[in-house]
Amino acid sequence: MNNLLDRIQLPQDLKKLSFKQLEALCAEIRHMLIHTVSHTGGHLSSNLGVVELTVALHKIFDAPQDQIVWDVGHQSYTHKILTGRKEKMHTLRQKNGLSGFPKPSESPYDAFVAGHSSTSISVAAGLARAKAIKGEPGYAIAVIGDGAFTGGMAYEAFNNAGHYKDRIIVVLNDNEMSISKNVGAFARYLAQIRSKPGYYSTRNRVRKAVCSIPLVGKPLAKAVSDSKSYLKEMLYHSNLFEDFGFEYVGPVNGHDLESLCEALERAKASEGPVLVHVDTIKGKGYGFAEQQPDAYHGVPQFNAKLGSCQNRPQDFSAVFGSWIAEAAAKDPNICAVTAAMKYGTGLEEFAERFPERFYDVGIAEAHAVTFSAGLAHGGLRPVFAVYSTFLQRAYDQVVQDLAIANEHVVLAVDRAGVVGEDGETHQGIFDISFLSAIPGMTILAPATYPELRACLDRAMYHCSGPVAVRYPKGKEVVFPAGLHGNEKYQLSGEGDTVLISYGRLTANCCRAAELLQKNGKSVCVLKLTQLIPYCQELIPILRSKKAIFFVEEAQEQGSIAQMTGNLLLQHGYEGSYRIRAVPNRFLAHASVEELWEEMGWTPQAIACWVEESVG
Repeated sequence: MNNLLDRIQLPQDLKKLSFKQLEALCAEIRHMLIHTVSHTGGHLSSNLGVVELTVALHKIFDAPQDQIVWDVGHQSYTHKILTGRKEKMHTLRQKNGLSGFPKPSESPYDAFVAGHSSTSISVAAGLARAKAIKGEPGYAIAVIGDGAFTGGMAYEAFNNAGHYKDRIIVVLNDNEMSISKNVGAFARYLAQIRSKPGYYSTRNRVRKAVCSIPLVGKPLAKAVSDSKSYLKEMLYHSNLFEDFGFEYVGPVNGHDLESLCEALERAKASEGPVLVHVDTIKGKGYGFAEQQPDAYHGVPQFNAKLGSCQNRPQDFSAVFGSWIAEAAAKDPNICAVTAAMKYGTGLEEFAERFPERFYDVGIAEAHAVTFSAGLAHGGLRPVFAVYSTFLQRAYDQVVQDLAIANEHVVLAVDRAGVVGEDGETHQGIFDISFLSAIPGMTILAPATYPELRACLDRAMYHCSGPVAVRYPKGKEVVFPAGLHGNEKYQLSGEGDTVLISYGRLTANCCRAAELLQKNGKSVCVLKLTQLIPYCQELIPILRSKKAIFFVEEAQEQGSIAQMTGNLLLQHGYEGSYRIRAVPNRFLAHASVEELWEEMGWTPQAIACWVEESVG
């Protein structure tokens, strides 16, 4: 029984506990996290690393008046447990259950929606400014990892927030990891700070010594602190954060509750922006996750006693990883670029075999795209492997630096389509809409492993300009014999009614056609592989059909289905045309199968739709 955890209903209950009791509570929370995630799947190592930090934040601050903004948000499970949701943790990431990310509609303790990185300081700066203008009490606290600090937006926010004297506190959760091991100059800079743990205590002693000078001490100390002079550098040895206008507190042991609470109390007492630098261990308290924090970042259901990490299963990401490693062995110009997603996108083998051609740029998708453009312009063959949802963060660069410049960069768009339990912020349903609008773009959508390899070959050696090869999360589906290959499109069956789709949903259309065939209705299936440029030879084929049904695992607005309908209308099509895609809304967390059923994409639902429509 969780004796202490049973006594915690809301954060206020933490204030009644001693540090010894809080330590025991943290142990109970870790046990609950491991138990919960082993049954539901989810983000494990990141949550295990911030248990003490989350407890300390809620002990020292008064949420929801004090607004805690979690960067990315996948580390907010302890926060959910402490804010009245522990009885619902078994529903985590399940349909109609708790979200795996902060969600204000779920709880007033969730200050802002999250899901992508490097945004928390911007949000907190806005919240703090609003409090200042409206004269409202409370602090705005951004909890951001050192990995998220590789995103440029964090520096834009830091530059702006340091300009004001608002009650904003940035907690830098430094675990030397994003999903993969952190890289780059900022990671080296934090390592230097960590090597000097007595930084802020030494600085405070210097400040006290200056203040003790009769008559001039306190005014001098204030003048030095407010200045950007060489005197300040000489006396206080200011760091990057202080140069941005933040008082620096740290580094602090992120698993020592007393030290954490002392540092947070100090931050509360400050008159302006503060950064609290906290050192944590990702995966803390669970041996498997401590040894392999990247592998335990996001996990499916697993046996907690045995651990979750076996050999990587064969899936689209793994097939992509095998292809690019094989291709690079033959072609010395092939380079791989990732934005802190080496493991998620299947690039482990490439990174090991070709380290001089592997570039992990950190959580910096915009930079990754333009960096890839530079590699291409220099005569190399870059492949940027990125999740569909994260490619959204680099849309301007895709337009400006790839398409307008017509640079030949292959975008390996992983997790395209519905991804399931991670919910609204991670569904890959927008890439078709925003990529298809860009002149000069090629979009390929393989549905099987052999097709993925063929499309990657085509993208690399038979296309020009930017090329997106989009493929889903998970394993391939089974197609009828002959309905897969490297063609731009394939038409199967006969009849004046046609089902059109691409990717894995085409298999559901094939099964729907089989169900309709049993009911005496002849329906053919058109499977697309090249989506853009649009295959104009399809128009006369489709004009000959009396009824067209387009099933698309993407947002309807700006979809290939809409584009096809518009083209048919321009060419005088007089038959019926229907679309079943994602309507103009976001898709909440649920399993892929549940979302397919909700969208009417199952074979049975598609067959009923056709039968009801054509009579």
